[in-house]
Formats: sequence, C-alpha cells, structure tokens
Amino acid sequence: MSTSTQTLPDVDTRDQTSDDTPKMFHYVQKNKIAESAVMGTVVVALCGEVFPVTRSPKPGSPVCPECKRIFDTLDPGKDS
Repeated sequence: MSTSTQTLPDVDTRDQTSDDTPKMFHYVQKNKIAESAVMGTVVVALCGEVFPVTRSPKPGSPVCPECKRIFDTLDPGKDS
C-alpha cells in the first residue's frame, strides 16, 4: 500500500476581528451587560437592536442616534 503527501495551498491568516467591530454602540440595561458578556445571552437596546455584548465602548465611540434620542427622553430618576 502506497501513501502520498500533499501540500495544502497557502491559507489567509489575517486577523478578522476588525470586520466584526461594531459601527456604533447602543444603550442597554446596565444589569444585563455582564451577563451577556459572560453567558453570551442577547440584550435589547433602547432602539430595539438585539445582540450579544462582545465589546466595550471607548471614550468617543460612536453611539446609535436612536438610542441616544430615546435615552435623552427618559426620566433620570428611574431605573427601567
């Protein structure tokens, strides 16, 4: 029985993480962020976007304009 060895073509190993970087960040319930980041559960943003938390915003990160508009209308004394 004879065996032969083949060489695979070059594989692209570039870092793909830049492709899944959020274009903007959303407002979500604070108490759901850690759970989503650890467990992979999804959160619902004020604008209705549903997603798992995978990144933390840095100062100056773009914010969803619809989330910001809704947040600005909320009563600052309520945790909802």
